Amino acid sequence: MHKIIIAIDGYSACGKSSTAKEIAARLNYQYIDTGAMYRAVTLYFVDNYIDITNPKSVENALAKIEIRFLVNGKNGESEVFLNGLKVESQIREMRISQRVSEVAALAAVRKKLVDEQRKMGKKKGIVMDGRDIGSNVFPEAELKVFMTADFQVRAERRQQELLEKGQLSNFDEVLENLKQRDKIDTERKENPLIQCADAVVIDTTFLTFEEQVQEILQHTTSAMLDSLQKKNTEVEKK
Repeated sequence: MHKIIIAIDGYSACGKSSTAKEIAARLNYQYIDTGAMYRAVTLYFVDNYIDITNPKSVENALAKIEIRFLVNGKNGESEVFLNGLKVESQIREMRISQRVSEVAALAAVRKKLVDEQRKMGKKKGIVMDGRDIGSNVFPEAELKVFMTADFQVRAERRQQELLEKGQLSNFDEVLENLKQRDKIDTERKENPLIQCADAVVIDTTFLTFEEQVQEILQHTTSAMLDSLQKKNTEVEKK
């Protein structure tokens, strides 16, 4: 089957990761959660008291960080490992959510992780979600999706997500965290969160999970056909 790159960008708690993961599973593609990569770096910085205002400290810390995605043999889920240790639950804690946007805004951090992400996409057949996948990591992606949702709905979803992980959180605190992250993500100097002109916009406020999955799958089919036709045309010209 002709494989493509599916880039999914958007705001926090819009359902990007869960949707991207399901899309990848149904297409038998590799799923890459770039947000988890930035969270893993943030976890390392927080636990090792790295001064993010000191470029040298940041550079030295990044040289010691290795992030891998390994598939759990029991449930087939892709899990994040930081320097050999599984950190899937730790990176979702509120203490990391409160710091990840400022860490992700650092040029050195973005360069290291974007380089890694591009290597992952060389063979295509991937679904990658984040903040700048379509605009910066893979501007040539065959399908770009931008997801959004109402603030209140996003906060409710994030609070429920934390509850399911055994973390009690104040709704107002969660809402304020999302607003602050949006501000940093959209206003940062290095590759801010933007909606690409050629992206398919999906507002998940009133959509069920299955509805948003199906909508993206429909666009994926069209993108695959367009990409295959383009490839065949290029071959004919040769």
